[in-house]
Amino acid sequence: MNIRTIEGVPIQGKRVLIRTEFNVPLDQDLNVTDDTRIRAALPTIENAVTRGARVILGSHRGRPWGKRTEKDSLGPVAKHLSQLVGKQVLMANDCIGDETKRMVEQLKDGEILMLENIRFHTEENENTEWFAKELASLADVYVDDAFGSLHRSHASIVGVPRFVPIAVIGFLVKKELEFLEKALRYPDRPSLVVTGGAKISGKDGKIWVIRNLLDKTDTMLIGGKIACTFLKAKGFEVGDSLIDQRDVNGAGAQVKDDIEMASDVLQKAESLGTDLVLPVDAVVADKFDSEARLEVVPTSSIPDGWMMLDIGPKTSEVFSRRIKEARTVIWNGPMGVFEMEPFKSGTKMVATAIAEGPATSIIGGGDVVAAVNELGLGPKMTHISTGGGAMLAYLMGRDLPGLTALTDKHARERNG
Repeated sequence: MNIRTIEGVPIQGKRVLIRTEFNVPLDQDLNVTDDTRIRAALPTIENAVTRGARVILGSHRGRPWGKRTEKDSLGPVAKHLSQLVGKQVLMANDCIGDETKRMVEQLKDGEILMLENIRFHTEENENTEWFAKELASLADVYVDDAFGSLHRSHASIVGVPRFVPIAVIGFLVKKELEFLEKALRYPDRPSLVVTGGAKISGKDGKIWVIRNLLDKTDTMLIGGKIACTFLKAKGFEVGDSLIDQRDVNGAGAQVKDDIEMASDVLQKAESLGTDLVLPVDAVVADKFDSEARLEVVPTSSIPDGWMMLDIGPKTSEVFSRRIKEARTVIWNGPMGVFEMEPFKSGTKMVATAIAEGPATSIIGGGDVVAAVNELGLGPKMTHISTGGGAMLAYLMGRDLPGLTALTDKHARERNG
């Protein structure tokens, strides 16, 4: 990974702006209910504090899109962070402006200031140059530690690095990239990818993940609603199971519907020798409802009027066995409608197999992370990504704009 990190730059007495990912949930009393992302950023924050930096934290929360809202304020996050670091985290009323600049200039070495929600300004999402310059004016050193936003072309992600003397990544981003890079470029073999969920097509559809990873893994297990598209491509009838039929023209490519794309993937997998495994049985229901009538049927015999809402027990056994044989596992997307009790089993079986297996495991995506945590299996996973969207973009083989902004800056520095 050819990119500079915070540990490689002098920060004593410097104003260090750390772009964090503190988009964490709050309860109705505005207390943090899940501080996973906050704790993940602690190594970078504590390193900067210990080394005598004047630490400034910038983040977004929610989607206020330019409106100041109490529910999206970062004040509760600053309060929670104060408890974690054992010292007061100061709170600014804005992320730019004269008052914020005065607070920054008054910071002493080792002190921490939290900026108010960057998304209270529409200029953040629009990547407006003057806004990026205003944020950059607060810092001598910029540290991107917001892996979950690296796929966004926002001012605090791609704009600020252009206007600060030094721009690097933090320990969280470094860890995320190292895990993903190893898993895709030089994994322990055999390697395996588990993918599921509902969205197969469109800009962020799972079809792009599957296509990109076919030549990088030994085995691919496909569950969830997207499996129905592949079953249909193999000539099976899938009853009333929903199959997206969106156009996916990408960068001017020929428009194909989902079934044709799935058929192409099946042919490519065969030519590459990648073992693409589809469900052999399914839990089907007569309606999309937790109170629906249920049956377990072969995927070759899904009846009309019924829909597949989870992988079946035979498939769960097959998937579990394959997972326990693997040495590297990447998982993105649930096996069924996990939020409904009757359709949890497939996802639970996969999660348990990964937790009990010997593989290095990389887990990402909001639904999967929620399922793993609900099952109490989080501590048994090797790495749980803090950024589902960024991880998905990486697995698709796409450039991450935030990372590109930093590597481009470092390249310009090397070339004078």
